[in-house]
Amino acid sequence: MTKAAELAKMGEVLTNSQIGGRRNIVINGAMQISQRGTSETGVGGSSGYFTLDRYKIVASGTAGRVTMSQSTDAPNGFSNSLKLDCTTADTSIASGEYFFLSQYIEGQDVQQLKKGTSDAEKVTVSFYVKGNASATYTLELEDADNSRQNSQEFSVTTSWTRVVKTFVGDTTGTLNNDNGNSLNLNIILHSGSDLAGGTHTSNAWHSTANQRAGDNLTSIFDSTDREFFITGLQIEVGSQATPFEHRSFGEELALCQRYYFQKISGNGQPVGIGTYITSGQIRTYVDFPVEMRADPSIVTSSGTSHFNLESPSDSFDGGWVLVQVNKNSAVPYATGSVSGTTSYSGIIRSISADSRLAFNSEL
Repeated sequence: MTKAAELAKMGEVLTNSQIGGRRNIVINGAMQISQRGTSETGVGGSSGYFTLDRYKIVASGTAGRVTMSQSTDAPNGFSNSLKLDCTTADTSIASGEYFFLSQYIEGQDVQQLKKGTSDAEKVTVSFYVKGNASATYTLELEDADNSRQNSQEFSVTTSWTRVVKTFVGDTTGTLNNDNGNSLNLNIILHSGSDLAGGTHTSNAWHSTANQRAGDNLTSIFDSTDREFFITGLQIEVGSQATPFEHRSFGEELALCQRYYFQKISGNGQPVGIGTYITSGQIRTYVDFPVEMRADPSIVTSSGTSHFNLESPSDSFDGGWVLVQVNKNSAVPYATGSVSGTTSYSGIIRSISADSRLAFNSEL
């Protein structure tokens, strides 16, 4: 073998061994990006995205509540973690209750798993975790296209520790090659018997609902002292956990903006040029910094006097509505308390601390 061929073969081996870049399937694994805000109280009454980008709370039935926040408590090499702090306990657990911390992943981003084929790959998940006391939770990979899942228990202590779990490949059920939700990473933090009533089998793909949560599951709602911290989350193909793949802040932000783009949040921020289409309607134009996953919906303030046209001064409400939208741009308009001269244009600015204009294309 020539020297050039040896070097080429070495490069192939290194890449296949997951030492090369672009290993991490997770977005915002270092918990750096939090466009919606850094803290939200009363989380747990419904599912949704509340603080850190790409991390969804999936909840049903529980009276338990947490404060979800971006924390600066983190292991060496990281600046941030995601923190869940129980503020309302729930020790009377009904059968249908559950509370997950999840990241949903597009099908076209996980084709390399070869799921549903005879060559299905092993998948390794790693992260750093700690709590206020010892606890046991469940880590799950969920195939949303075929209603299949595979889960393993993991332990939490009062010190930062790295959890590494390798999942066997699944030769049943291919993942759709599209921009829809195909693979979910779920951390099960609370569950009733509907998900935990059966006998749990670790690291096996199945479709039995009551075997999803581990037999030793701690509830994050068992006490208002309960805390949970996580960072350095990584999903990669293969059976080897490699060091966490740090990406630049700008690259991570752009990856997040495919799913959620916050144009403005807070007081005194420019929205863009606005034009009175009629005396009671003002329109503006927004270019997205990256192409969004799908045509987004708009997220805006409710209430009065959130924006104004800089000159002549004309304050108006939030409540923006989309008149035109695609994955790259949008034309929103406002009508609440709008009063101006048709065809007049000027700079629109926010004038309230809770002013918001954002675009949502989450899974």
